[in-house]
Amino acid sequence: MNALLLTVHVIACVSLVCLVLLQSGHEGMGVIFGGSSGSSFFGSSGAGGILSKLTITMAVLFFVTSLTFTYLEGQKTRSAPESVVVQEPAQQSAPASSTNSE
Repeated sequence: MNALLLTVHVIACVSLVCLVLLQSGHEGMGVIFGGSSGSSFFGSSGAGGILSKLTITMAVLFFVTSLTFTYLEGQKTRSAPESVVVQEPAQQSAPASSTNSE
């Protein structure tokens, strides 16, 4: 279960980074790196719709896997202290006081 969840989480992370980098910015830094041209890989209208939907899907998947990891780890740490047995330290008797009558 953990291996499958970890694999899905890593795929969601890598996909999310790639999808964010593929999107063009509307203002600011997007203009510096090429701006908006008429001919695009995704057509003249761009890929705003499909990239936005895929980004939202990957973001939701990333959050779900993150919350699942947190829940599973919480279950592990919650059950561990119940199996630990705490022992009381042995009581030591006070040393006998010796009276020196000199």
